[in-house]
Amino acid sequence: MSELIHVSVAWPYANGDLHVGHLAGAYLPADIFARYHRLKGNRVLMVSGSDSHGTPITVEADKRGLSPREVFEHFHHRFLETQKAIGISYDLFTHTDTENHHRIAQDFFTRLHKNEYLYKQTQRQLYSESQGRFLPDRYVEGTCPICGYAEARGDQCDNCGNLLDATDLINPRSKIDGTQPVVRETEHFFLDLPAFTDRLIPYLEDHAAHWRPNVINFARNYVTAGLKGRPVTRDIEWGIPVPLAGWEDKRLYVWFEAVMGYFTASVEWGHNIGRPEAWKDWWYRPEAKIYNFIGKDNIPFHTLVWQAELLGVERIYEDEEGARLNLPYDVPANEFMNIEQAQFSKSRNWAVWLPDILTRFDPDPIRFYVASVMPETRDSEFSWTDFVRRNNDELVATWGNLANRVLAFAYKNWEGRVPNPGPLEDQDRELTALIDAGFETVGRLIEAVQLRAALAEALALARAVNGYLDRAPWFSVVKKDKERAGTTVYTALRAIDSLSVLLAPFLPFSSERLHRLLGYQRPLFGSQRIVTYDEGQRSHEALIYDAGEAEGKWGPGDLMPGQRLEEPKPLYKKLDEEVAAVELARLGRPVE
Repeated sequence: MSELIHVSVAWPYANGDLHVGHLAGAYLPADIFARYHRLKGNRVLMVSGSDSHGTPITVEADKRGLSPREVFEHFHHRFLETQKAIGISYDLFTHTDTENHHRIAQDFFTRLHKNEYLYKQTQRQLYSESQGRFLPDRYVEGTCPICGYAEARGDQCDNCGNLLDATDLINPRSKIDGTQPVVRETEHFFLDLPAFTDRLIPYLEDHAAHWRPNVINFARNYVTAGLKGRPVTRDIEWGIPVPLAGWEDKRLYVWFEAVMGYFTASVEWGHNIGRPEAWKDWWYRPEAKIYNFIGKDNIPFHTLVWQAELLGVERIYEDEEGARLNLPYDVPANEFMNIEQAQFSKSRNWAVWLPDILTRFDPDPIRFYVASVMPETRDSEFSWTDFVRRNNDELVATWGNLANRVLAFAYKNWEGRVPNPGPLEDQDRELTALIDAGFETVGRLIEAVQLRAALAEALALARAVNGYLDRAPWFSVVKKDKERAGTTVYTALRAIDSLSVLLAPFLPFSSERLHRLLGYQRPLFGSQRIVTYDEGQRSHEALIYDAGEAEGKWGPGDLMPGQRLEEPKPLYKKLDEEVAAVELARLGRPVE
């Protein structure tokens, strides 16, 4: 029986291009997970979108002399192109400035207000006398009062991960003109997080066994330290209006409404496919599992705050007959990926930008390397020297050459068809059993979101096939004992067929090509398209996944003797060692 799997993916701020840190932190792990479950035949809904509001966009707009809308629409389009090129298979990648998102976010606010989970409080905020306005948190930086990091943001310290209040910063300064702001009072609505403590504690304990230690420990410590109310409105012009009379000059806080995007995008997806109620399967049916794929800087919002919002609204529509919205089942947050032993820095342009490297490298080698060093439990590092080594020694030598040499040999010696095997010997049966068992082993690791281990296990199976070919007669005896050579080649082809599926969540483009080379007509996966939806007075672009004739196939290959093969071509390219030096020299070059 198929499962209901909702894959909620962190929403990137539409103020700059995507880089490998984004890919490693949330987008690639989510895609691997979603593709696996689709292959297994489960019903997957994978959603995300561009975070269109908040100060990251207005800061960038100020720098460029553009409107916030112009900035977010520019980078939203680039997000669509980049993620399509790298193969992130969203059922819907939208953005938070749709009428649908505005309406539902305001509905959430209204219901939380009605249920008395919001309260008004006068707040002390930093005010720029030189600009004559309150400074949103992203317009302020200073020294973190907890860890001493000198470049902490007004809302959060990227060094220690703690949420902050801008007024707590030591020596705060405006990021616009460097002046020191003063403290003034302003009134805002706050989410009463302490009111949810008694429900959040058992929720965390119920999920502790399958959450990553870093995630559950961070969330537990946060609750133990005592939850505090957090403002859900702010003094800013760009964003979603507060749906109350007298509050027209304030907007919903971006952290408050952006996490709602997992729900609002699900609703939008249902409308887009002509089934407006379809989203309810994932959000109301208790057996559905919701996974939030995020980076570690988002842990508080996705383990406590989003849950509080869902608990507070209970159900978003009155006619749902008591059904309550599901809470996330798992929050597999990744740590950070550093670049060449240094932290990512947009200001110093110290990053490996995805639109840039996709002009020089195929998507699967990028996906392979990032998955190999994914920061699942601790920070990891992107190294160009290691990229070249793993591409050549693992992707090409261990897997690509295996598939190509066996296919080429079969195509040449059996007239472009899968050979008919003779009697199987022990070593043939042992290899087949080993590869077949890999679907259980690799699948179990992916379901536990242990993706590095899953990829390593699949590569170990590819090495086992190489070892089998080193021992078994095939190349040297094809003219003397073609039946025995055919048995060996058939056994190896069957293993390669299975490996193409085992590796497909990680390497969808080359696995699809190999699937066709093996003679299959139906694809493993569907296609991705950038589409335009009309909504009210405006239209907006989105990325969607179209399953088409994709075949849900997670299990041993069913390669048939005599099956027609296509003329093989290498799946991957070996890279010159000089590539690492060339790419290192590119770091620091300007990007759009």
